[in-house]
Amino acid sequence: MRRVPSCLRAWIACAAYVVSCFPALVLAADLRLPDFDLLRDKASDSVVISLDESLLGMAGQYLDPSNPADAKAKSVIQGLKSIQVRSFTFEKSYPVPTAEIAALRAQLMPPRWRQAIKTHSESDHSDVDLYIAADGNQAQGLVLIVTEPHEFTVVSISGAIDLEKLHSLEGHLGVPKLPAGK
Repeated sequence: MRRVPSCLRAWIACAAYVVSCFPALVLAADLRLPDFDLLRDKASDSVVISLDESLLGMAGQYLDPSNPADAKAKSVIQGLKSIQVRSFTFEKSYPVPTAEIAALRAQLMPPRWRQAIKTHSESDHSDVDLYIAADGNQAQGLVLIVTEPHEFTVVSISGAIDLEKLHSLEGHLGVPKLPAGK
């Protein structure tokens, strides 16, 4: 059986973990993430993942169904429409891509999108924004934007997902276990 490279597996698991922390998942397939080309050129490390439904299906073929952790991950992947990740790490502080972030946020407007979380830490020089698209009481999309002094990450996930299955990934495929009581 073909194996998923560990870095791809870790990013898929990380994206799945992010979604598991929230009450539902988002349909963000029409969301266009900026390329962030200038960041990619200056980054010491970069990860750019753009998986649509067919590519997620192909990635699922590399998971071993006889391995319980892979089987659970495969069931989660089958419910997704897309995963988009843009993550850049820098050896020293970088210029925050304010124009690209503004272009992304311009797509994340009410009534479809709601900002669920907005944090700012002056001491850490970091910001975290979480947007959720909802149709009535059902979430349809999730976008996470994280800005830190040496790292910038955007995650967009769309599609239907069984949160019970997603939550079962804790401790598998690089997904950390949540502390008790969270």
